Amino acid sequence: MLSTVGRPREHDEATAQLLLDAAEEIAERDGADALSVRAVAARANTSTRAVYSVFGSKDGLVTALGARAFDMLGAGVAALDTTDDAAEDLAEAGVSVFRPFALAHPSLFQIGIQRTAIPPETAARFRPAANAAMTELEALVERLHQQGLLGGRSVHDAACEFHALCEGLGALELRGAFVAEADAARIWREALVALVRGFALAPAAACAAPRSP
Repeated sequence: MLSTVGRPREHDEATAQLLLDAAEEIAERDGADALSVRAVAARANTSTRAVYSVFGSKDGLVTALGARAFDMLGAGVAALDTTDDAAEDLAEAGVSVFRPFALAHPSLFQIGIQRTAIPPETAARFRPAANAAMTELEALVERLHQQGLLGGRSVHDAACEFHALCEGLGALELRGAFVAEADAARIWREALVALVRGFALAPAAACAAPRSP
């Protein structure tokens, strides 16, 4: 019997990245519904065997795309330089990490963040990557908590609210809701700063309707 010790893997991490790049390009051009093992293999100029070997199935490929979205976001947040202004640093995470990600990777935004046409069981498989990215975001929010600037909110709740605003802004911009690039950048920053500064208010105070004079 031949020994397999020391035998190089036929399909390595480089192959995986090549296939994911091809899958993202197809999803960007034709939508997630156009993804298939055969189409991805052809786009990557490799065999369907390579796709099955690395991801197991089309579902495994889509799961990997969803995980890729959160891996990018988590790495971007972790790489941010921080300052003494925790609120500004958190707003900057949306402006300089989430927004560029959504614009550069709209198909990943739809698959991973919005889960467009993604079965719940598939989304559940990239939940660990989503949780890891949320942990990075919560580390920034924790700095506000330590300074007493969350108004009684939990770190997790504030991080979810921040993520929700980023997702909404990203969806609006991808739909062409903003007139110009300058308008989009300004609206992102103004909205995120308003949210983050508003965290200092207690939730009840922040949500209360203004009284008539």
